Amino acid sequence: MAGTVIVKKTFPGGQSFAVVVNDILSEPVQCIVNAANGMLAHGGGVAAAIAEAAGSVLLADCREIIAQRGRIPSGRAVVSKAGDLPFRGVIHAVGPKMGEGDEERKLVSALREAFELAEERRWKSLSFPAVSSGVFLVPAEVCARAYLRAVKEFLAAHPMSQLREIRLCLFMGPLLDTVKKEWARAIGD
Repeated sequence: MAGTVIVKKTFPGGQSFAVVVNDILSEPVQCIVNAANGMLAHGGGVAAAIAEAAGSVLLADCREIIAQRGRIPSGRAVVSKAGDLPFRGVIHAVGPKMGEGDEERKLVSALREAFELAEERRWKSLSFPAVSSGVFLVPAEVCARAYLRAVKEFLAAHPMSQLREIRLCLFMGPLLDTVKKEWARAIGD
């Protein structure tokens, strides 16, 4: 299922960026991003849904990553196996919690790093969910600016990127409304 495309732009290098309403587990992409915490513990929200659908392989891989690297700082991202999911991998973007400071920059950094990891693996399509907007309490306006800025900066820095399609996968609601308002200013037609 391709979901409902709300807005879409094709960039000069031919890459596309779309905001869609869909279940991220149904996205027609090669990899998905998980809204992760620093211990890659998948306790609730989209992280729990991804972990449950992926099964023990993803969970074991995440435990191994933490054993090797320790806690992942906010603003960073790591890749795990996708387990039972139909994707080539799951990229865990660790967004900031409200109040830790510099939330917008850290959120942009986590997403840009996620895109870089997909690019390094030559994955052609990626979908990412709302990161930091749920239990991490970062306001919708900050999240919307960061999501759009991360994509725009990544594509500007990689005009010939192998990552041909980036999708922001949301549910209907206030965050989607805020992203739509910010789209014209940040992305344009």
